[in-house]
Amino acid sequence: MSRLTFPATIQDAPEQSQSMLEAVEQQLGVVPNLFRLVSINPAALEGYLGLSGALGKGSLSVALREGIALAVAEVNKCEYCLSAHTYLAKALAKLDEAEITANRKALSKDEKTRQALQFAIDVSLKRGQVSDASVANIKAAGFGDSEIIEIILNVTLNIWTNAVNNVAQTEVDFPLVQPF
Repeated sequence: MSRLTFPATIQDAPEQSQSMLEAVEQQLGVVPNLFRLVSINPAALEGYLGLSGALGKGSLSVALREGIALAVAEVNKCEYCLSAHTYLAKALAKLDEAEITANRKALSKDEKTRQALQFAIDVSLKRGQVSDASVANIKAAGFGDSEIIEIILNVTLNIWTNAVNNVAQTEVDFPLVQPF
């Protein structure tokens, strides 16, 4: 059971959040618990949806964005995010079980992806205080400055959702995936 109370339905959410939740439902077919939880603060929901939407239009592939989400969720031991992003990695990014498991460990069969995931974990664990070598490695892997900013923002967004779900102990509404 969640440690924070959140609306059971869209109609129970704050009025300012209802249209945003309706848009989520229209896009996903359901309103996952994370969205209903965040809806108790309409400004937070607007910010979350805005950044998520903007990053979805970025240059990183859905597979890499999901890989980053999986790696960061594993580091932060977030069951909710591991479960949600395992589901999304399969359904949207079409990643297989082996790649999902590898991504959770910041690994990949693709070297460029592996470098991005390792950089993402470095950013996460060091709170952005990465070494010159870390930046040189991600650039050597073929990522430009713009893509590096995008990786950092994906890391940050996932740290935020991990923290929200870990604090709230949000009930998982996806097939359960536990941290290693």
